[in-house]
Amino acid sequence: MDHRKILAAAAAFTLMATAFSCGRDVEDSSSTSTAPAGVSDAFSPVGEDSSQAAQSASEASTQKSSSASKEKTSEASSQAATNADGTPAQKTTTAGGNTPSSNGGGGSSSDQTGQQDDNGSGGSSDGGSGSSDTPQQTPASGGGNSTPSGSDKKNDPTPQKTTTAGGNSGSGSAQNQEPEEEEKSYTAEIKLGSKPSISGENAVVDGSTVKITSGGDYIFTGKVSDGQIYVSTASEEKVTIILNGVDLTCTYGPAIYVDEAKKCTIKVKEGSVNNLADVTKSKVNDGVIFSNDTLRIKGNGTLNINAGNAHGITSDDDVIFDNSICNIKAAKSGICANDDITINGGTLTVNGSTNGLKSKGSINVNGGTSYICGGKKDEKSSIYAAGPFNYTDGYLFAAGNQVSALSKSAKPYIITDLGGTVSGGTAVKLSLNGKEAASFTPSNDFRCVLMLSPELAEGTKFTINAGSDRKGDFTVESGKNLFSL
Repeated sequence: MDHRKILAAAAAFTLMATAFSCGRDVEDSSSTSTAPAGVSDAFSPVGEDSSQAAQSASEASTQKSSSASKEKTSEASSQAATNADGTPAQKTTTAGGNTPSSNGGGGSSSDQTGQQDDNGSGGSSDGGSGSSDTPQQTPASGGGNSTPSGSDKKNDPTPQKTTTAGGNSGSGSAQNQEPEEEEKSYTAEIKLGSKPSISGENAVVDGSTVKITSGGDYIFTGKVSDGQIYVSTASEEKVTIILNGVDLTCTYGPAIYVDEAKKCTIKVKEGSVNNLADVTKSKVNDGVIFSNDTLRIKGNGTLNINAGNAHGITSDDDVIFDNSICNIKAAKSGICANDDITINGGTLTVNGSTNGLKSKGSINVNGGTSYICGGKKDEKSSIYAAGPFNYTDGYLFAAGNQVSALSKSAKPYIITDLGGTVSGGTAVKLSLNGKEAASFTPSNDFRCVLMLSPELAEGTKFTINAGSDRKGDFTVESGKNLFSL
């Protein structure tokens, strides 16, 4: 009899030990699981399944063990469905993106084409920007003096941002993604006028000049007939100037003067129209927008620049045009850079009295639609690059007395020597395979016309109309095509 009691007690002890072991296995499974790719560490892959497993273990334990083992199983189930801090585990997704990059390139010099030569540029370069989140556009009107064509679909001149799939975003449903920021927080909000008003920090008023003293995002509105936006950050920080309906003229220097910053971005707020101008003669700070550092222009609004002094935009470093609608009229060059000029997107129209675009480094065209006029003097160019001139994508049409030949081009390109000077104000129409690709009206006298387009290919028939004169049909070959009329 005593022997049977001993056997019964041993069996009960074995059942209790088994129930405790099941509860611990559920807890361990939650700590050793690995989150799937594309999901952040905040997500526990156990989730609801772990609660069900724990519940099954608890029910099995209820049939075989004491109340003490029930409590341990319940505690393990609770731990499996929560984070370390006691909050419920939630699934979150991570998203990645591409960052535009710019590779200037150097070493090769481009030749000037005012008359026919035997070869293209004397060298090649791998320069030029990387990817851009701005989509390809068909030719669009800029500044009221050009007529878009080359597409059956009516083009909206405002760039539209698109989202692409394939490796840039984490897995998971849309309902689990973090919502976008609804309202931008600015370092300071400034209303221009004879007495500017500031709400925020790191910006001060000195007469009609607004001085930005530190990095941050600064939004400007308002009108002033004699004022300036001046940037000087002692620690060379990044500054973003947002223009939202600004009408600014400066009589004592550049309308926007970036004296010192690591990089300055001018963002043209969507839907806004902004006007910048200068009038005073100065050989030092010689741009309506003048920067000693890298300058980037972006946004989906319109920016009109009227340079009475010299250049429209000047930088001692790089000028990067990402997007926006930008119209420049300049007493000298439209855009002048000491290092590189890069066009990634948007619509750019330049009427320069000397050069249209002038770079002491490289010029890189990666997208957008550009109409460039300049070079009314014999030695001046619509586009002048002392270093490499590279083309990847987008549309560019230029007219002037000379133009730099390309160093590297993803497509064939055309330079047309009209054989004599054509008066400014004469409409130019370019056609491919009998269909109008673009038309524009240069403001200055011109002789050479440059065409860059992704639609150019070997075997394409090209025709040019300059006023009433029509020349063609030329057949496009690979590389450089110099057509002399």
